Amino acid sequence: MQHKTHSESSSCCSHDHHENHHHAHEHNHDDNHNHDHGGEFIFKNEIYSLIMIGILYISGIVFEQQLHNTPYAIGEYLVFIPAYLLSGWSVLKTAGRNILRGRIFDETFLMTIATLGALAIHKLPEAVGVMLFYKIGELFQDIAINRSRNSIKALLEVRPDYANIEIGGEVNKVSPEIVKIGDIVIVKPGEKIPLDGEIITGNSQIDTSALTGESVPQTVRVGDTVLAGTINQVGLLKIKVTKLFNESSIAKILDLVQNARSKKAETEKFITKFARYYTPIVVFISLAVAILPPLLIPGATSSEWVYRALILLVISCPCGLVISIPLGYFGGIGGAAKRGILIKGSMFLDTLTTVKTVVFDKTGTLTKGVFKVVEIVPFNGYSEPEILELAAKVEAHSHHPIAQSIREEYGDTFDISEVTDYAEIAGHGIKAKVGNKVVLAGSDRLLHQEQINHDTCNVEGTVVHLAVDKIYAGYIIIADELKPDARAAIQALKKVGVEKTVMLTGDNQAIAARISQQLGIDSYIAELLPEEKVSAIEKLLSPKGQDGKVAFIGDGINDAPVIARADVGMAMGGLGSDAAIETADIVIMTDAPSKVATAIQIARKTRTIVWQNISFALAIKTAFIGLGILGVATMWEAVFADVGVALLAIFNATRVMK
Repeated sequence: MQHKTHSESSSCCSHDHHENHHHAHEHNHDDNHNHDHGGEFIFKNEIYSLIMIGILYISGIVFEQQLHNTPYAIGEYLVFIPAYLLSGWSVLKTAGRNILRGRIFDETFLMTIATLGALAIHKLPEAVGVMLFYKIGELFQDIAINRSRNSIKALLEVRPDYANIEIGGEVNKVSPEIVKIGDIVIVKPGEKIPLDGEIITGNSQIDTSALTGESVPQTVRVGDTVLAGTINQVGLLKIKVTKLFNESSIAKILDLVQNARSKKAETEKFITKFARYYTPIVVFISLAVAILPPLLIPGATSSEWVYRALILLVISCPCGLVISIPLGYFGGIGGAAKRGILIKGSMFLDTLTTVKTVVFDKTGTLTKGVFKVVEIVPFNGYSEPEILELAAKVEAHSHHPIAQSIREEYGDTFDISEVTDYAEIAGHGIKAKVGNKVVLAGSDRLLHQEQINHDTCNVEGTVVHLAVDKIYAGYIIIADELKPDARAAIQALKKVGVEKTVMLTGDNQAIAARISQQLGIDSYIAELLPEEKVSAIEKLLSPKGQDGKVAFIGDGINDAPVIARADVGMAMGGLGSDAAIETADIVIMTDAPSKVATAIQIARKTRTIVWQNISFALAIKTAFIGLGILGVATMWEAVFADVGVALLAIFNATRVMK
C-alpha cells in the first residue's frame, strides 16, 4: 500500500484577496452597518429611529393639509426637514463623501439630487417618503445580510473561549492561544474542545455539528484525534495538544470566512461596472427632461417638467440591483455554510455552476483512510480465528497501520511475553516466536525468501501471508474502508449533470479498478506520485475558451498543488491537512463526498436567483422610466419602483438560504 507522501505546498495558494470594492453600497454596509458587534443593539436603534421618523412624517402630512395657505405653513417645514435629515442622513453623507472622492455618479447621488429637488419644488412628503422607504429597504437588507452572516457565524461560534490545562496536577483555566504543543488539556462533558489533539485518557461522544453540520454524535476513544470547536458530550477527556490554536482547523476557517467577500463573482463585477455607466446616462436624460420640453413645447411649465425629471431620477436608482446581487451570493454562501460547506467567495459559486468533470483523490476522500480486515483465508487445516490470533500476536510490536488493523480485528488482550525473538524484515514483514511456534507474517516476497511452499501468489489488494513452522497457514486481506456515502456521491453528481467522474490514486491498478467499479466512477488513474497528480489534472482541464470546468476534491498535504491547479479546488475540512484546507476554494466540513453535488446545486440555485433579480429589476425600471417621462407616474410610484424592486429582490435573494 503506498502511503501519501508529504510535499509541503501551502505556498500554492495564489488567489487574489485584494480586489477593489466599488459599490457605494458595500462600503456603506461594511463601514456603517458593522452588525458583527451587537447587531441586536443597532437593530433596535434603527427601529426606534424609524418610529420617530414615522411620527414626524404623519404630523407633517396633517400640518400640510391643515395649515396650507395659512401664515403657519412654515410649520410643515419644521416637521418635514428633521424627518428628512433623520431618514436620509446616511445617504446624504455617503453622497457627499463620494463626491469629495471624485466618485460622483452612484445611487446615493441620484437620491440626493432627486429629494433636494423635490424639497425645492415644495414636494416635502415625497422627498421624505423616498428617504424613509429607502431606510426601510436598508433595514430589510441588513436583516437579510445578518441572517446569512449568522449562518456563517454559527460555524464560527465554535471558536473555543478557554482551555483547562493540567500543570503538575493542578487545573488552570487559560486562553487557548497560550497553550503549547504537548500540553495536556482536560475537557469536561458539555465543554468545547479548545485545541486539536489526541485523546490520552477517557472515551466519549462528541458533537461535531458546529464544524460539520452532521447531527449524529461521533464516538471517540483513546488514540483518536479530536478537533477544536467540537463539543464533548459524555465522558471526561484528557487530550494531548497536537497543534497550536492559530494552526487548528477552526482558526484557519475563521480566517477564510472573514476573507470570503473579497473574491467577487463576475456578475457582481458586471453590476458595479453597469452602475458606473448607467448613473450618468440617467442624470443627463433627467436634465434633458427638465430643460428641453419647457423650451420646445408651447404651454409646458418648468415646474411640471422638473418634477418629472426628479421622478425619473428616483425611479432609475439602481438600488435593487446593487443590493440584491451581493445579497444573493451572500445568501448562497450562508446557505452552504448551514450544510457544512464553506465557500470562500462568490466567484467560486459561479465557477461551480459550470463544472462538468469531478476528480477525486482516493484515500481519505472516497475512502476513510482507515485499514480494516476484509477477508481471512486459511490453508492446511488452520481455522480463521487461529490465523487472526497468530497474526495479531506476531504484529504486537509493529506500529504499521496494517498491523494495527489486524490487532483491532482480533480485539482480545493477550500476554505479550508469549512473543519472543521478534524481528522486522525490512520491506518484507515480521518473523517471531509465538509460544514455541516460529511464525512469519508478511508479503509474498517473504514467503519466497524463506522458501515456503504456497500456490497463492497474486492476491488483489493489501495482503498479509502467514506461515507457521515453515508451513503455509493462509492469508489476511486488508482494505481501506469506503466512506458510507461514496457511492451515493457519484450517483448524485450524475443526477446534477456532471459528465465525467475520475479517481486519482497512488494505490496499485487492482485496488483502483475494484474501487472505481464499486462506486461507478467513469475512469481512474493509479500508481501516481503526488507531482504526477498535477499533470493528470492538467490533461483533464479544458482548453481556454471552452465550457465545462474541472473540480478536484482531496484531503492530504500532497493534494494541495492539485487543489490549487483545478478550476475549483475542494478540501475535506474535518480531517484534511491544513495545506489542503488553506489552498482549497471550498471546504467540506463533514468530510462527506456527497456534499460535492449539494455544493453544485446551491451554486446553480444562487445563480438562477441572481439573474432573476437582474432581469426583474431592469424590466420594472424600464417600464416606470417610460411612465415617468409621459407624466403618468408620480413621485409615489417612483418610490415603489425603487424601494419595491429592492425589497422584492431582497426577499428573492433570501430564498437561497432555504
